[in-house]
Amino acid sequence: MKIALQEGLLPGESLAEKLDFAESLNIEGLEVGGRSRLYDHVEQYEQALAGRSIKIASICGQETFDWLDPDPGKRANSLAETRRQLEACGHFQAVGQIVPPIFGGPRIPDLSPLQDAISLEKALLVELVKDLAAHAASHGTLLLLEPLNRYEQHLLRRQADGVEIIERTGSPQGVALLSDFFHMHIEETDTPAAFRQAGKHVAHVHMADNTRMQPGTGDIDWRAGLQALKDIGFSGYLAYECGIEGEPKDALTKSVQFVRETIAQLD
Repeated sequence: MKIALQEGLLPGESLAEKLDFAESLNIEGLEVGGRSRLYDHVEQYEQALAGRSIKIASICGQETFDWLDPDPGKRANSLAETRRQLEACGHFQAVGQIVPPIFGGPRIPDLSPLQDAISLEKALLVELVKDLAAHAASHGTLLLLEPLNRYEQHLLRRQADGVEIIERTGSPQGVALLSDFFHMHIEETDTPAAFRQAGKHVAHVHMADNTRMQPGTGDIDWRAGLQALKDIGFSGYLAYECGIEGEPKDALTKSVQFVRETIAQLD
C-alpha cells in the first residue's frame, strides 16, 4: 500500500514547495482537488512533477455534482466535466477521478407508484456510469464512485450501495469504489467486514480519523481496517483527506509514520 496526500494539505506557498515536503516524507502520490480543473493545468503539473518520484494518484471531485439533476442541461454539463477530468487522469496515469454522484437529498421527483425517487436515481446512475466507465477505460483510468455519510448524501452511503451500482452496470473495467474510513466509521457497523465484502471493487482509499483529523489522532482501529485491505489484496493508494490538528509539517510527519508503522505490523 502506498500513501498519497491531498495537495491542499501540504504546507508550502508553491506547488514545488508542497511537493518538496511530500517527497521529504517519501510520499508516493498526490491527490489533486477537482475544483483546480487539472485538465486546464496539465503543463504546470508536468513541469512540477518532472524528475520527481511522486505521481498524481487521483483527482478528488469536480466543480459540479449534477449527474442526477432533472435538468438535462445541468446533467450534460456535469457529465462533460467528469469526462474531461477522466481524460486528465488518463494523461497522468492516475488511478482515477473520485466522484460522489450527488450531495444532499433527491432532486428527481418521487413518481410512486411507478417508481420512487431512489429507484429512479439508481436506474439513471447505472446508465450514466456505464457510459463514464467506458470513457474512463478508453483513457486507461477509473471512475471512482464515493459513498458518503447520511449527513452529506442520501443515495450511496455504505460500501454495498456503491458495489450495487457497479455490479448493475455489469462491472465494467472503468469503474471502481473509493472507500473512505471517515464515512465508513459513521455508516458501517464493521469497517473491516465492509472492506472484505467490497473486495475487488476497492481501488482507492481515503483516510481521516473519526474526528476528520489526520490518522492516528482519533479512535478508528487502523490496524483492523488496514489488515482487511491487505487481506483483499489492496495495494493502491491510501490518500489523506482530512483536517490537520497541530502544526502541519509536524502533524503530517507523525501521522505518516504512524500509518507506515501500522502497515509494517500487519499479518
